Amino acid sequence: MIKAWRLVKTKYLSTAFTGEGASLEGGRWNSAGIRVVYASSSPSLALLETIVNIESIVPLPAYSLVCVEFEAHLVEQLPSRSLPPDWLHYPPPIETQQIGDLWVAQGRSCILAVPSTIITQDVNYVLNPMHHAFGSLVISPPTHFTFDPRLLTLIDSA
Repeated sequence: MIKAWRLVKTKYLSTAFTGEGASLEGGRWNSAGIRVVYASSSPSLALLETIVNIESIVPLPAYSLVCVEFEAHLVEQLPSRSLPPDWLHYPPPIETQQIGDLWVAQGRSCILAVPSTIITQDVNYVLNPMHHAFGSLVISPPTHFTFDPRLLTLIDSA
């Protein structure tokens, strides 16, 4: 089984695996209106992904970490040759969103493995909550996540 991790605001735990949050504004691998769930290959990568997308340090104490497990056959690896030249740019280019949107529309797999833009050698997972195999994912109970105070100092001074 492969493990992936999702760091979410505790108040949104009830919708953490519905794709609702990502569908509101879109993300690197989905356009607004397309439901996907983002997860990372390790808790530390999930933390980094959260930090780079954070707008304020005020809600940091109220986070939970959730582990999700799935079989390897549910995962499609995005070939590096299919990445557009500007895939690392921020805001995300429309081409990466189109890759994810097409993947969801075609229902090719339940999970798409994509490189992290923070550490390109690491993997993030895009989960399709509308895929017929989504129910086979094992979502563990959430655990309270505490940010190290030294991180808060770094974020606050940035």
